[in-house]
Amino acid sequence: MITRALYERLDAKGKIFLAVLFLAALVVSVGNLAFPPDSALHVPTYIVSLLGKYLTYALLALSVDLVWGYCGVLSLGHAAFFALGGYAMGMYLMRQIGSRGVYGHPVLPDFMVFLNYQELPWFWYGFDMFWFACVMVVVAPGLLAFIFGWFAFRSRVTGVYLSIISQAMTFALLLSFFRNDMGFGGNNGLTDFKEIIGFDIQSDGTRVGLFLASAIALAAGYLLCRAIVTSRFGKVLVGVRDAESRTRFLGFRVERYKLFVWTLSACMAGVAGALYVPQVGIINPGEFAPANSIEVVIWVAVGGRGSLVGAALGAVLVNAGKTYFTGAIPEFWLFALGGLFVVVTLFLPKGILGLMSSRRRRRDKSDDDGPAAVKHQTASQEAD
Repeated sequence: MITRALYERLDAKGKIFLAVLFLAALVVSVGNLAFPPDSALHVPTYIVSLLGKYLTYALLALSVDLVWGYCGVLSLGHAAFFALGGYAMGMYLMRQIGSRGVYGHPVLPDFMVFLNYQELPWFWYGFDMFWFACVMVVVAPGLLAFIFGWFAFRSRVTGVYLSIISQAMTFALLLSFFRNDMGFGGNNGLTDFKEIIGFDIQSDGTRVGLFLASAIALAAGYLLCRAIVTSRFGKVLVGVRDAESRTRFLGFRVERYKLFVWTLSACMAGVAGALYVPQVGIINPGEFAPANSIEVVIWVAVGGRGSLVGAALGAVLVNAGKTYFTGAIPEFWLFALGGLFVVVTLFLPKGILGLMSSRRRRRDKSDDDGPAAVKHQTASQEAD
């Protein structure tokens, strides 16, 4: 019943998006596991991990599009929620190393032994259990977002001011996590992972499993966002985006709507970060960098703000371009990224998906106007 209700809320773009996602997951998985490395149909494991990383970025872009595209809240701090989810998963993965680390300590991670920790910090307790780590992946960024949003939205901080303080939040976390005495590995972060829920994290099967988990999370995140934006709640969000004062005067508690969708998007970003870490093999304070949050905004703008599918599309396309150009012309990549944002802002305000939709509408309109024009011309000739 729930699945059918969600399916009925999908438009044509959503159905195509989910179909392509399912097909890609099937082809990549079968190509990696079913064909030998010397086969032309074999998909290398590093490609599987790379595509899995793109899918986590797409989920992160969805979370930003939910608050920016439909609620009008431009966040420049979602990298913080992404990184917190990543650190929660990284802490679990570090606890799984045990005595297989460089120093062979059964409880303390290597960096704690190196820094002369005598015992495990209290906030590391419980992370030896996968279910606890999964809970913290959602709770840690969700709680931070709730506290931040509670004060910001009750104080009616909006526009560029909210963007600036969200960026200040992630920068403060960046500086904090760089400190060795914080207990998160300092500037080196967490790495050298061995296994996840008992499976070798480097094996082909585990990599495919993480890729599929990323695809499922992206599909679930899209369905959740789609259910929200097509509901009555979503209509209020659009009202807040387009005319916040008028929506408030109509009796809606605008800050509550903002707080809910802000917290939910942070939880989605945390899940994306948790899936990202085991696929790239490291999490460090650099993930908190404000520039990362700005990049996410560019992904959404390129794909199409307020479309969900466009946000995911923009994340995949921009990062695929980044992978290629940072290898081919690394010194020009940042200039290309900045130029792309300027071009999109000036000439493609609705992004790639918006441009495609506009062209389709114009084509449909011309097709409809054609027969009508011929009919009108024929009627005029008969009248003459």
